[in-house]
Formats: sequence, structure tokens, C-alpha cells
Amino acid sequence: MTAFRSALCAGPVVLDGGLATQLEASGQDLSGHLWSAGLLAEAPEAITAAHLDFFRAGARVATTATYQASFDGFASVGVPRSEVATLLRRGVELADVARQRVDASEPLFVAAS
Repeated sequence: MTAFRSALCAGPVVLDGGLATQLEASGQDLSGHLWSAGLLAEAPEAITAAHLDFFRAGARVATTATYQASFDGFASVGVPRSEVATLLRRGVELADVARQRVDASEPLFVAAS
């Protein structure tokens, strides 16, 4: 049985929530076409910090900042197609970095958005 399935079988698993709200509260501007996905290139440390805040508040799942991310979406703001896959992976990597920085008694998880 996977760790996530085991966690679900054991009871409620708290998800993060309001990533955009958390990022805006920290002073980030999400008014662009890509919303929080724009920060993957512009301010990745802010994304990691937001994930850390959620984990430290008790969330066991961090949802990546890739909700509005897509090849077409990034192209619309001038990001070359060759760089988009790197940015999409970065969304997962940033959540994973936050997960690894938290000393948790239970497994923590990363979910793609």
C-alpha cells in the first residue's frame, strides 16, 4: 500500500489551501495572466515559503503552483516552449523542497495542480 493510501485509510489528510491568497499576503503580485505560476520563474523562493507555511500549519499535502501553467499559457507571456517543462517541474520541486525542510511525524505529500 502506498504511503498516501495508508494516510487516507488512517483518517483525514489535511490539504493546503489558498496558495494564491498566501502568496499575495506575503506581498507577491499575482495579477498577471499566469497567476501564481508566474512566480515559478520570478520568485520561486516565495512559493517554497508558502508551502512551508502550510506544512508548518498542519497541512500534509502541498499543491503545486502550476494551476494556470501550460505550454500555451507560458507562450502567451513570451516564455519559450523549451523552458516550459523546466518551469512545470520546478513547481513540483519547490513543493518537495518545502516538504523536505519540515520535520514531520507523519508523511507529507506533494500534489500537482
